[in-house]
Amino acid sequence: MHNNIIRSKLTLMKSIERFFSYCSGASITLLKRCPIETSKYVGIGATIFFTGCLAALSSSYAMYFVFDSVVLPIAFGLVWGLMIFNLDRVIVLSMRKSELGGSEWLQALPRLMLAVLIALVISKPLELKIFEKEIATELMLMQQEIMMQNEKAVAIRYETQLDSLNNEKQMLASRLQEKFDKRDALLDLARQEADGTGGSGKVNPGPIYMIKKKNADLAQKELEDLIRISEQQGGDIDHQLSLLSVLKSKEISTLELADINGISFQLTALDRLGDKYTVVSLANWFIILLFIVLEVSPILVKVLSQRGPYDDLLEVHERQFEAYRKEKMSVIDNRLEELAVS
Repeated sequence: MHNNIIRSKLTLMKSIERFFSYCSGASITLLKRCPIETSKYVGIGATIFFTGCLAALSSSYAMYFVFDSVVLPIAFGLVWGLMIFNLDRVIVLSMRKSELGGSEWLQALPRLMLAVLIALVISKPLELKIFEKEIATELMLMQQEIMMQNEKAVAIRYETQLDSLNNEKQMLASRLQEKFDKRDALLDLARQEADGTGGSGKVNPGPIYMIKKKNADLAQKELEDLIRISEQQGGDIDHQLSLLSVLKSKEISTLELADINGISFQLTALDRLGDKYTVVSLANWFIILLFIVLEVSPILVKVLSQRGPYDDLLEVHERQFEAYRKEKMSVIDNRLEELAVS
């Protein structure tokens, strides 16, 4: 019983090693001939596999905001994770160890740049999940700001009409005040003429007083007519002001809170948090750097590691195949020449 458990564990370990070796892009057949290299390629394969898993989780979370469901984001996440996994595997698989170390770095440079780009893409949705609570608070502030901007836009749209009506009301009041001042001045002149304190200086009212009294009465009549007209126009203006105020209040009350649950708003909120709080900005950069390290680590391991037995076997195998190909092509060319001569 104990031996069966040990055999099962060994079988499982061998299966895991074989799977991660496949993930690294290494040839299982050649790798069996140099077991000392197994650990290196198992480590490379595990890194590639878990990077693909992180890419699947990241894209699923990002697509959740797009489709607002569960099935489609999971399906898309699996496809995206497999694509990143395959891309990383192809990148590592296509690299060859050579005697010249500089050429390997030149060969790895575009692959490193691509790995950095992939890391930036897959890290962003996970950053949104990590800072989910902080982003939710910032989204509430953004929602309130958008609401205030919408209210301000509505107020500005009505402001011109309200200002115009208020100006008309002020002009009516100004004209009335001028008429009041003119009437009072004419009445004062008539009074001074009557009591002898002004004008001709005679105490008893005379013809001059009658003229001034007539002018004051005319000003009084004009004032009464203007008061009647102003009351009518002022009533109309007050009605329009009241109507516009009601319409303005009604339109503002019907404004709804903006739907800001999209990924673009989430990214904007994360960027605003980084601008506000240095800790968030630093944590954001550390997360990005972590994913960059995870993504480029298989390539760096492949470049920095010493040339081993597996690389020698792989080179021998490729040269044998190349020699076999040239031999077959030579045979085919000779047969074509013989056919052409005959």
